[in-house]
Amino acid sequence: MSRYKKPFSVIKPMKFGLRIPSLKKRIAARTSAKRFVRHSLGLKAPRGWGWITDPKRALYNRIYNRTTRGCLILLMGLSGAMFCVVFLLINLMP
Repeated sequence: MSRYKKPFSVIKPMKFGLRIPSLKKRIAARTSAKRFVRHSLGLKAPRGWGWITDPKRALYNRIYNRTTRGCLILLMGLSGAMFCVVFLLINLMP
């Protein structure tokens, strides 16, 4: 994997549907040196300022977050449905 980030225009086309979780990417994002320096120096822009700092990325993220769903949503829906079935079965037993 390259050490340098690709320009934003080279990133893959927009994704639709369920997001696939990646533990490796989650850990890499939390332990990057760039993030550590920015947080320790207090150089963060307030929430919602993405339109000012990087409008292209802010637009991409807004569309991505509205057109995809996390896998936890699916799991919560399935667990809720299973709870309803179990609840109905318990109440129907004599």
